[in-house]
Amino acid sequence: MSLLNQDLDTKLSLNENKNGLESLDIQINEGEEVPFQDKGHKPRELTEDEKLKLESDQQLVSEFKRNKYELDAKKNWDLFYRRNKANFFKDRYWTFREFDELNEDHHSIENDESMTSQKPIKKLIEIGCGVGNFMYPLIKNNKHIFVYACDFSTDAIQLLKSNPDYDTNRCLGFVCDITKENYLKECLPENELVDAVTLIFVLSAIHPDKMRKAAENIAQVLRPGGIVFVRDYGIYDHSMIRFEKGHKLDEKFYVRQDGTRTFFFSLEEIENIFLKPVENSDVKLFEKSINEYVFRETVNVKENLRVPRVFIQSKFIRTNSHFSRTC
Repeated sequence: MSLLNQDLDTKLSLNENKNGLESLDIQINEGEEVPFQDKGHKPRELTEDEKLKLESDQQLVSEFKRNKYELDAKKNWDLFYRRNKANFFKDRYWTFREFDELNEDHHSIENDESMTSQKPIKKLIEIGCGVGNFMYPLIKNNKHIFVYACDFSTDAIQLLKSNPDYDTNRCLGFVCDITKENYLKECLPENELVDAVTLIFVLSAIHPDKMRKAAENIAQVLRPGGIVFVRDYGIYDHSMIRFEKGHKLDEKFYVRQDGTRTFFFSLEEIENIFLKPVENSDVKLFEKSINEYVFRETVNVKENLRVPRVFIQSKFIRTNSHFSRTC
């Protein structure tokens, strides 16, 4: 599959916006209708130029800087929302097309023998809610759903709550670090279990060493048979190819100019986060429902460019296995 125009990187370098988040990386992206979309289970094939570019970028950012980016992660996202307010991301109406279970008219079904029957989603946690570009369309589209909306950034939650559509009868916003032990569980009402959790371009912003902990914390608050919806950056997405030398933190893990970070997943890596047994046991917290690459083509009419995007899109189902940790 070859979608990349020759000398694309040179032209696109003119398109980078001032805040350090590449416009093609996020701003033009997920919800727009595009002339090409496909799904599959094999990574995108690279051109020879792309292979050479990735192979030549082996030097990692210094350990001191890597540690500083981790320590400053919350501060950098706060600065991002302080700078961009509620104007950066587009509303994510595409989620209703890709995740049919979120629609009000979706009927509960008896799934195959490997899954628990799916009940209608009445309570949902959106992790990484930002300013509400998913939550507000969701509560308008589905009048029967209540959303717990959390984000790492204090500034994001303040902007979320300042929206005139914020209604505590339909949603509750709060600051939460989902990588901290029991933190998510403690943010909810006692013994609360939800029907679904969304991770939309969230895991990629977390240090790889902490991703499994996030999945375990989600398992604490998701009922058996509940769904985790995942959408994130896939390996060989064009935004990965665009990173210049001096931005690489680790394999497939990069830092943007504004200090925010992003990881690019293979399907196997996402599965490992959710399907790996609990440490020192054979207990599995989730079963796989869907896990695939989404191949899209973003068009920049002004520059006459057709840009290959790669995302991973997954659904994982909470098993009946009991799981809890105490500090």
